[in-house]
Amino acid sequence: MISYDLKGKTALVTGGASGIGLATVEMLLRFGAAVAVNYLPGDPRGEQELTRLAEAGGKVVAAPGDVGKPGDAEAMVAAAVRELGGLDLLVNNAGTPATRRLIPPQDLDAVSEEIWSTIWNVNLVSVFRCTRAAAATLKERRGSVVNTASIAGLGRVGSSIAYSAGKAALINLTKDLARALAPEARVNAIAPGAVDSPWMVEWTDEQRTGSIEQSLLKRRNQPSDLADVILFLAFGTKMVTGHTVPVDAGLLLA
Repeated sequence: MISYDLKGKTALVTGGASGIGLATVEMLLRFGAAVAVNYLPGDPRGEQELTRLAEAGGKVVAAPGDVGKPGDAEAMVAAAVRELGGLDLLVNNAGTPATRRLIPPQDLDAVSEEIWSTIWNVNLVSVFRCTRAAAATLKERRGSVVNTASIAGLGRVGSSIAYSAGKAALINLTKDLARALAPEARVNAIAPGAVDSPWMVEWTDEQRTGSIEQSLLKRRNQPSDLADVILFLAFGTKMVTGHTVPVDAGLLLA
């Protein structure tokens, strides 16, 4: 893991109370950043994790809000920016599969209008909403944005056709946002493969084992593996923008 000096830096992580988001928050705090943690209002994990992180000495700010709702997302970002005094990094990590079971591509009837609407709003349009709301301060501070996409957006089968389509659109949106915020700020994305983290989709033991055996590195991502790459894109390079980095143990090559 690369070490960074992030004293004086600020970050907002959406979906920051669990999984990849929480690992990213923890790593940012470890290196001295002040972090606003976004989570759904009423999610007990939000308050629990904020209390734990604050008791450990972390500079954390609560940023509850539903990024899937227009108006809520923008208000949440504005409040976080005010509390932090500016923003150096926005991690658009909040997302949902909108289903508890894997829906194979052949099962078209199972992909409801509700699934499409939820995925489009939470996984895609929220990234535009939050980035637009944070654009001025990110450009002023020469900051960056890192989005959480998926290898499902790069051709692998995802939890549903809607999920894969939403992540593919997010990868394209990442490129256009990079154009929009240039030259002052950068925008990139990560594309995780299989991850050991709390997630709505119920994986069987056979599916978990299969994702390990199919990968070239014979392992599944831990959330900290993704946090490593998020921090690198944010603070470890100044010459990368508009790109999506697969973090998949080689699943795309299998």
